[in-house]
Amino acid sequence: MAKAKSAYVCTDCGASALQWFGSCPSCGAAGTLSETITERGFVRAGKSSPESVALGEVVAREHERLPTGLAELDRVLGEGLVPGQVVLLGGDPGIGKSTLLLQALCALQQNNLYVSGEESPEQVAGRARRLGLDVGGVRLLAETQLERIVGALEAARPRVAVIDSIQTVWSEALQSAPGSVAQVRECAAQLTRYAKRAGAALLLIGHVTKEGAIAGPRVLEHIVDTVLYFEGDPGSSFRLVRAVKNRFGAVNELGVFAMTEKGLKGVANPSRLFLSTHEKAVPGSCVLVTLEGTRPLLVEIQALVDGAHTPNPRRLSVGLEQNRLAMLLAVLHRHAGIATWEQDVFVNAVGGVRIGEPAADLAVCLAVVSSLIDKAINSKVAVFGEIGLAGEVRPAPRGQDRLKEAAKLGFEKLILPRSNLPKTKIADLELIAVERVDQAVQALRGL
Repeated sequence: MAKAKSAYVCTDCGASALQWFGSCPSCGAAGTLSETITERGFVRAGKSSPESVALGEVVAREHERLPTGLAELDRVLGEGLVPGQVVLLGGDPGIGKSTLLLQALCALQQNNLYVSGEESPEQVAGRARRLGLDVGGVRLLAETQLERIVGALEAARPRVAVIDSIQTVWSEALQSAPGSVAQVRECAAQLTRYAKRAGAALLLIGHVTKEGAIAGPRVLEHIVDTVLYFEGDPGSSFRLVRAVKNRFGAVNELGVFAMTEKGLKGVANPSRLFLSTHEKAVPGSCVLVTLEGTRPLLVEIQALVDGAHTPNPRRLSVGLEQNRLAMLLAVLHRHAGIATWEQDVFVNAVGGVRIGEPAADLAVCLAVVSSLIDKAINSKVAVFGEIGLAGEVRPAPRGQDRLKEAAKLGFEKLILPRSNLPKTKIADLELIAVERVDQAVQALRGL
């Protein structure tokens, strides 16, 4: 079989060159030439046109799920792995990506393969021994060359395989260094083709950049079926696994783990991690009933409003979108008469969790007001609701699930949009419905 040929293609104008240049010879853009394969090293037996089928004749079948043995990971994946599924797991160095997938492979207890491109077999075996894992059904391969890895996969035919990591794998068909755009794209594409052809679940570990995005071309996230991000505060023992893409399950699902001496352990009730541990209620603290995928969570939102010592007051948020905080402060001023233009405003979501849904608006506003007027919100009060620019409080999706989660954890009162009022009363939970942000502020003053 002849060796595949490659060329350097400009990502801006599409022009190609036979060798690499610092700038594109066609458009002059700097650093846009990346290596790509132009001709495969095989001979076609003949030309044939593929036959299309009627969509109505295709029989949809249920995907067989393969539980990983880790309940929190199964939740994020959509109740387990699917044969032929390709999963990309990204995260900061040292956060526990290799540990998590090694635990999953050992829990599966069947024909599985762990391909290590960063650690020696002795290092992987030492980690498994420290964690007390049963490694009877796991085979280990220390290799970085793509063709040898695919050959080992074809020979072993594992049900689940882990590649640690995709940035260390290189193909002899390309001359660029491992981790380059061309190498990552080509290696991921060939491994994905193998997974689909053999029906094996494939887990790829990916490096991340300083900005937190997965290193390499963005097409890497398009090729795979599922993209997971491993998040966590370096100073905390808790880790979050978040799904941002999943062809076999819901997106934005969240799995919560605790890092222990025996590896990562799933947290069955993560709401307790993000709630207040104060002995008594303090100003600037408000409990939010948020939603992560299909899971309702209760998270403490903290706000600190202090007099500004510079001409430009600071607006800082951790775990929440900063631009949305500025918008909410403007709505409070315009529609509730709460002015913060002479104060610094700091907002934080406790526990390192990131909240992206707009249903956190009402909790952020009430936490800011509570800190500004120095009035504590009762620790048995929870809040959710979206706020519009006109000052209206909009409904949040799946309000019934949020109410049940708050009632389960012993909350007594809940401030919510009037549109989210349930048809049947929930026992031991008093509901305070509001339609506008000024009504929510009045309800806060009356608590």
